[in-house]
Amino acid sequence: MTRVIVPIVPASAADIGGSAMSLSLLSSPASACAADHAEIPLTPVSGPRYTSYPTADRFNDRVDASALRQALHARRDDPQRAAAPLSLYVHVPFCQSVCYYCACNKVVTKQYGKATEYLSFFEREVDLLVAELGRGAPVGQLHLGGGTPTYLDDDDLRGLLALLRSRFALRPDAEMSIEVDPRTVDAGRLAMLAELGFNRLSFGVQDFDPAVQKAVHRIQSAEQVFSLVRSARELGFGSINVDLIHGLPKQTEASFARTIDTVITLRPDRIAVYAYAHLPTRFKPQRRIDAVDLPSPQARMTMHRRTIESLTDAGYVYIGMDHFALPDDGLSIARRERSLHRNFQGYSTQADCDLIAIGVSGISKIGDTFSQNARDLHDYYRMVDEGRLPVVRGWTLTDDDRLRRDVIMALMCQGRVDRAAVARAHRIDFDACFADELADLAPFAEQGLVRIEDEAIVVTDAGWYVVRAIAMVFDAYLRRSGDLSRFSRIL
Repeated sequence: MTRVIVPIVPASAADIGGSAMSLSLLSSPASACAADHAEIPLTPVSGPRYTSYPTADRFNDRVDASALRQALHARRDDPQRAAAPLSLYVHVPFCQSVCYYCACNKVVTKQYGKATEYLSFFEREVDLLVAELGRGAPVGQLHLGGGTPTYLDDDDLRGLLALLRSRFALRPDAEMSIEVDPRTVDAGRLAMLAELGFNRLSFGVQDFDPAVQKAVHRIQSAEQVFSLVRSARELGFGSINVDLIHGLPKQTEASFARTIDTVITLRPDRIAVYAYAHLPTRFKPQRRIDAVDLPSPQARMTMHRRTIESLTDAGYVYIGMDHFALPDDGLSIARRERSLHRNFQGYSTQADCDLIAIGVSGISKIGDTFSQNARDLHDYYRMVDEGRLPVVRGWTLTDDDRLRRDVIMALMCQGRVDRAAVARAHRIDFDACFADELADLAPFAEQGLVRIEDEAIVVTDAGWYVVRAIAMVFDAYLRRSGDLSRFSRIL
């Protein structure tokens, strides 16, 4: 097996386009006291976000609808598994206008009839799933994503929730979240979402700077967002998240610092600060962004560092990667208690559970089987019209996949791999099995990013900033190919 290539210390300035970089990181991401800093040389490197292992780019068409049916039957026929709550993901692909940075699977249209047509096929897919799984499966999590879920009008959102409640058993304490474009809602619509049972909102803001908003074709005022958050709190929503993106066109270190200061004043329960990945050859809307308007790699790193400093100084806990939460938020508690989990929606407080994704491009995980629906609406409609689950590709975990998944997710979520526990669970000699990986961790250990102990591999406080790079060491598929071109930048 080839050695993984995750260049943390550049061999020469030429490795990163002629000038070496170093990233100043806080010594303690969870602390507001940041007197000491560690200078960590880092080559800009791309890598997976590890919302699954293997990552979705590894899926193939040898896993089809029959594999999903078998997985659903296995769950249905096992009383213990059948009683465990499911997670449901609903994909609503429609948007009224295009955001130039967007890499989501979406349909931009002002013809609302297309959404009505989609919902009719969506209902038929639900019935195909329920025919295999059985009616009344318990649900502990529901998430509506997109696209723009709030593209749907009030009647259709009510109908969608009524459909799901009639086919599944949504628990009274279920975590119900929805992604919200602030331009598509007002206080009245938020009240309607609360009435439907949603208790978590995620507002897509991206940046408060008008020049940046214009450059990415997403204009919304800070006043509008503040008003909506106030209304959401008055309505009793249990958690409010705000999404931001750094690395967008026209952003500067100073302008993004102002955006961070504004969101700190807003004080949402959670904040996600994603790094923009400019891949115009893959995502057509990004071709409208002029690359000369993008901030330099050095500026992006400074934005990242200052964001962490500002948010932790303001009392937020750095959960990992691009997520922050207030200390009493469930994510912060789960991180402290080492019970954090990760799935296709990112970090979660819910234990690892079966996930059913409904709608175009959705990815389900039932047991050891991943299944992805057709990404194209016409293919999705055709397969559903033929009475088939619209699965076009997927993956079934091997023994090695399960082993490496456990190691990678332990690093990503708990920041600690108990070597003996993994060895017992998978009946392996950990040091022999991962001899190459342990050798590849040595540079991380030398820089203070991990500690390689007799009992465990431990991500240090500074290591949390590059935990994706640490996890990549254990990714067998990257070790074989070394191809990182399809992934976003770690920093």
